[in-house]
Amino acid sequence: MALWCTIRTFAKHATELGNEQPPAPIFFVKPDNCMQLSGTIDVSGHPGEVHHEVELVVRMNHEGKPEAIAVGLDLTDRLTQGELRSEQLPWTKGKCFRGSAYVGPFSPWFNTWDYLLDTYEALHLELWVNGVLVQHAPVLEMTITPTMQIEDLMQWAPVQAGDLLFTGTPAGVGQLHPGDTVKAVLKKQEGVVVSEFSTKCV
Repeated sequence: MALWCTIRTFAKHATELGNEQPPAPIFFVKPDNCMQLSGTIDVSGHPGEVHHEVELVVRMNHEGKPEAIAVGLDLTDRLTQGELRSEQLPWTKGKCFRGSAYVGPFSPWFNTWDYLLDTYEALHLELWVNGVLVQHAPVLEMTITPTMQIEDLMQWAPVQAGDLLFTGTPAGVGQLHPGDTVKAVLKKQEGVVVSEFSTKCV
């Protein structure tokens, strides 16, 4: 299983980090042993910073179609990532550390990729840190859409059944510290929760 991750899909997030939004999807890959499904977020045990990025995560079937969705965190060592990027080196160390792909419970998805941005579904991402809402956006604000992402990915990537697509994060990313409480939510119209988890940073 591979974790395909798309960057700068929300224009406001690209802007907050001083980046231009690319015209087409850009991916990196996390190995599946970065994935964490429960437990605390180990901030003090990581030799660097840990920043939160809440995302819509899509699990794919053997045809590359969406079969389930969840809320997830693409945890990032922003300082290490920036240092490596400034030297034009791969920034694997900033993205692929232990527990850096925290994924909540999946809910079945019976619609197409396009329907992930449908106004009726009204999918919405939220991340709360210490009871404060720090990241939130409707998924339809994504300008590099999940459809664009999968169409590009399927042209060249060895996508297999069970692979996950991390579709990108809205603005509001920030550093986590030991003792922080974290709640990530994916909901739809009228506040119906699709996927949610709460945890603590240690």
